[in-house]
Amino acid sequence: MGCTATDVITAVRAAAVVIQDHRDELVRLDQAIGDADHGENMKRGFTAVVARLEAEPPDTPGKVLKLVATTLISTVGGAAGPLYGTAFLRAASAVGDVSELDCDTVARALQAALDGVIARGKAAVGDKTMVDALTPAVAAASCTEGTVAAALSAAADAAAEGANSTVPMVARKGRASYLGERSAGHMDPGSRSTALLLRSFADTAAKS
Repeated sequence: MGCTATDVITAVRAAAVVIQDHRDELVRLDQAIGDADHGENMKRGFTAVVARLEAEPPDTPGKVLKLVATTLISTVGGAAGPLYGTAFLRAASAVGDVSELDCDTVARALQAALDGVIARGKAAVGDKTMVDALTPAVAAASCTEGTVAAALSAAADAAAEGANSTVPMVARKGRASYLGERSAGHMDPGSRSTALLLRSFADTAAKS
């Protein structure tokens, strides 16, 4: 059984709660190596997404993802808005107008999201960015055969490991790169929010 637009909306709503619950953690991570606004920006963006979903729920998964993209781009400040917006927009394009998402479609959407983030941010694995979480997540999802929940669970596990891998890294992109060697010893906030979102999506899929 695939994931319908209603399922995707449910997943996004749950993710918004997770972002709100982890807002202070993301702020602390960004205080260490950035400008301390990642948590608040992500909370504001997903709050706006939920409001738009409630006002006019889209009728296909792709349209849900596109709404998420356009809302994040218009409401999230800093680098996160364009990067996450691009990720969701590319995922929406990869999904197209299908009525339900299956395992393969989810894997394609994640790959498209990663491609979009790399194109937008010009980052690579090892630069201490969300790419370090999203890249292994995509690889894990593409190797999974079966359900959407299984693909997302594998992606979430890999993203968590990827986020942890950023702790010893020296940042080569974004505001954190200004700190040079002092950026080592701290987890990248974008990689952490990526891991949180994927874990939330996986948890919601497992319940459906």
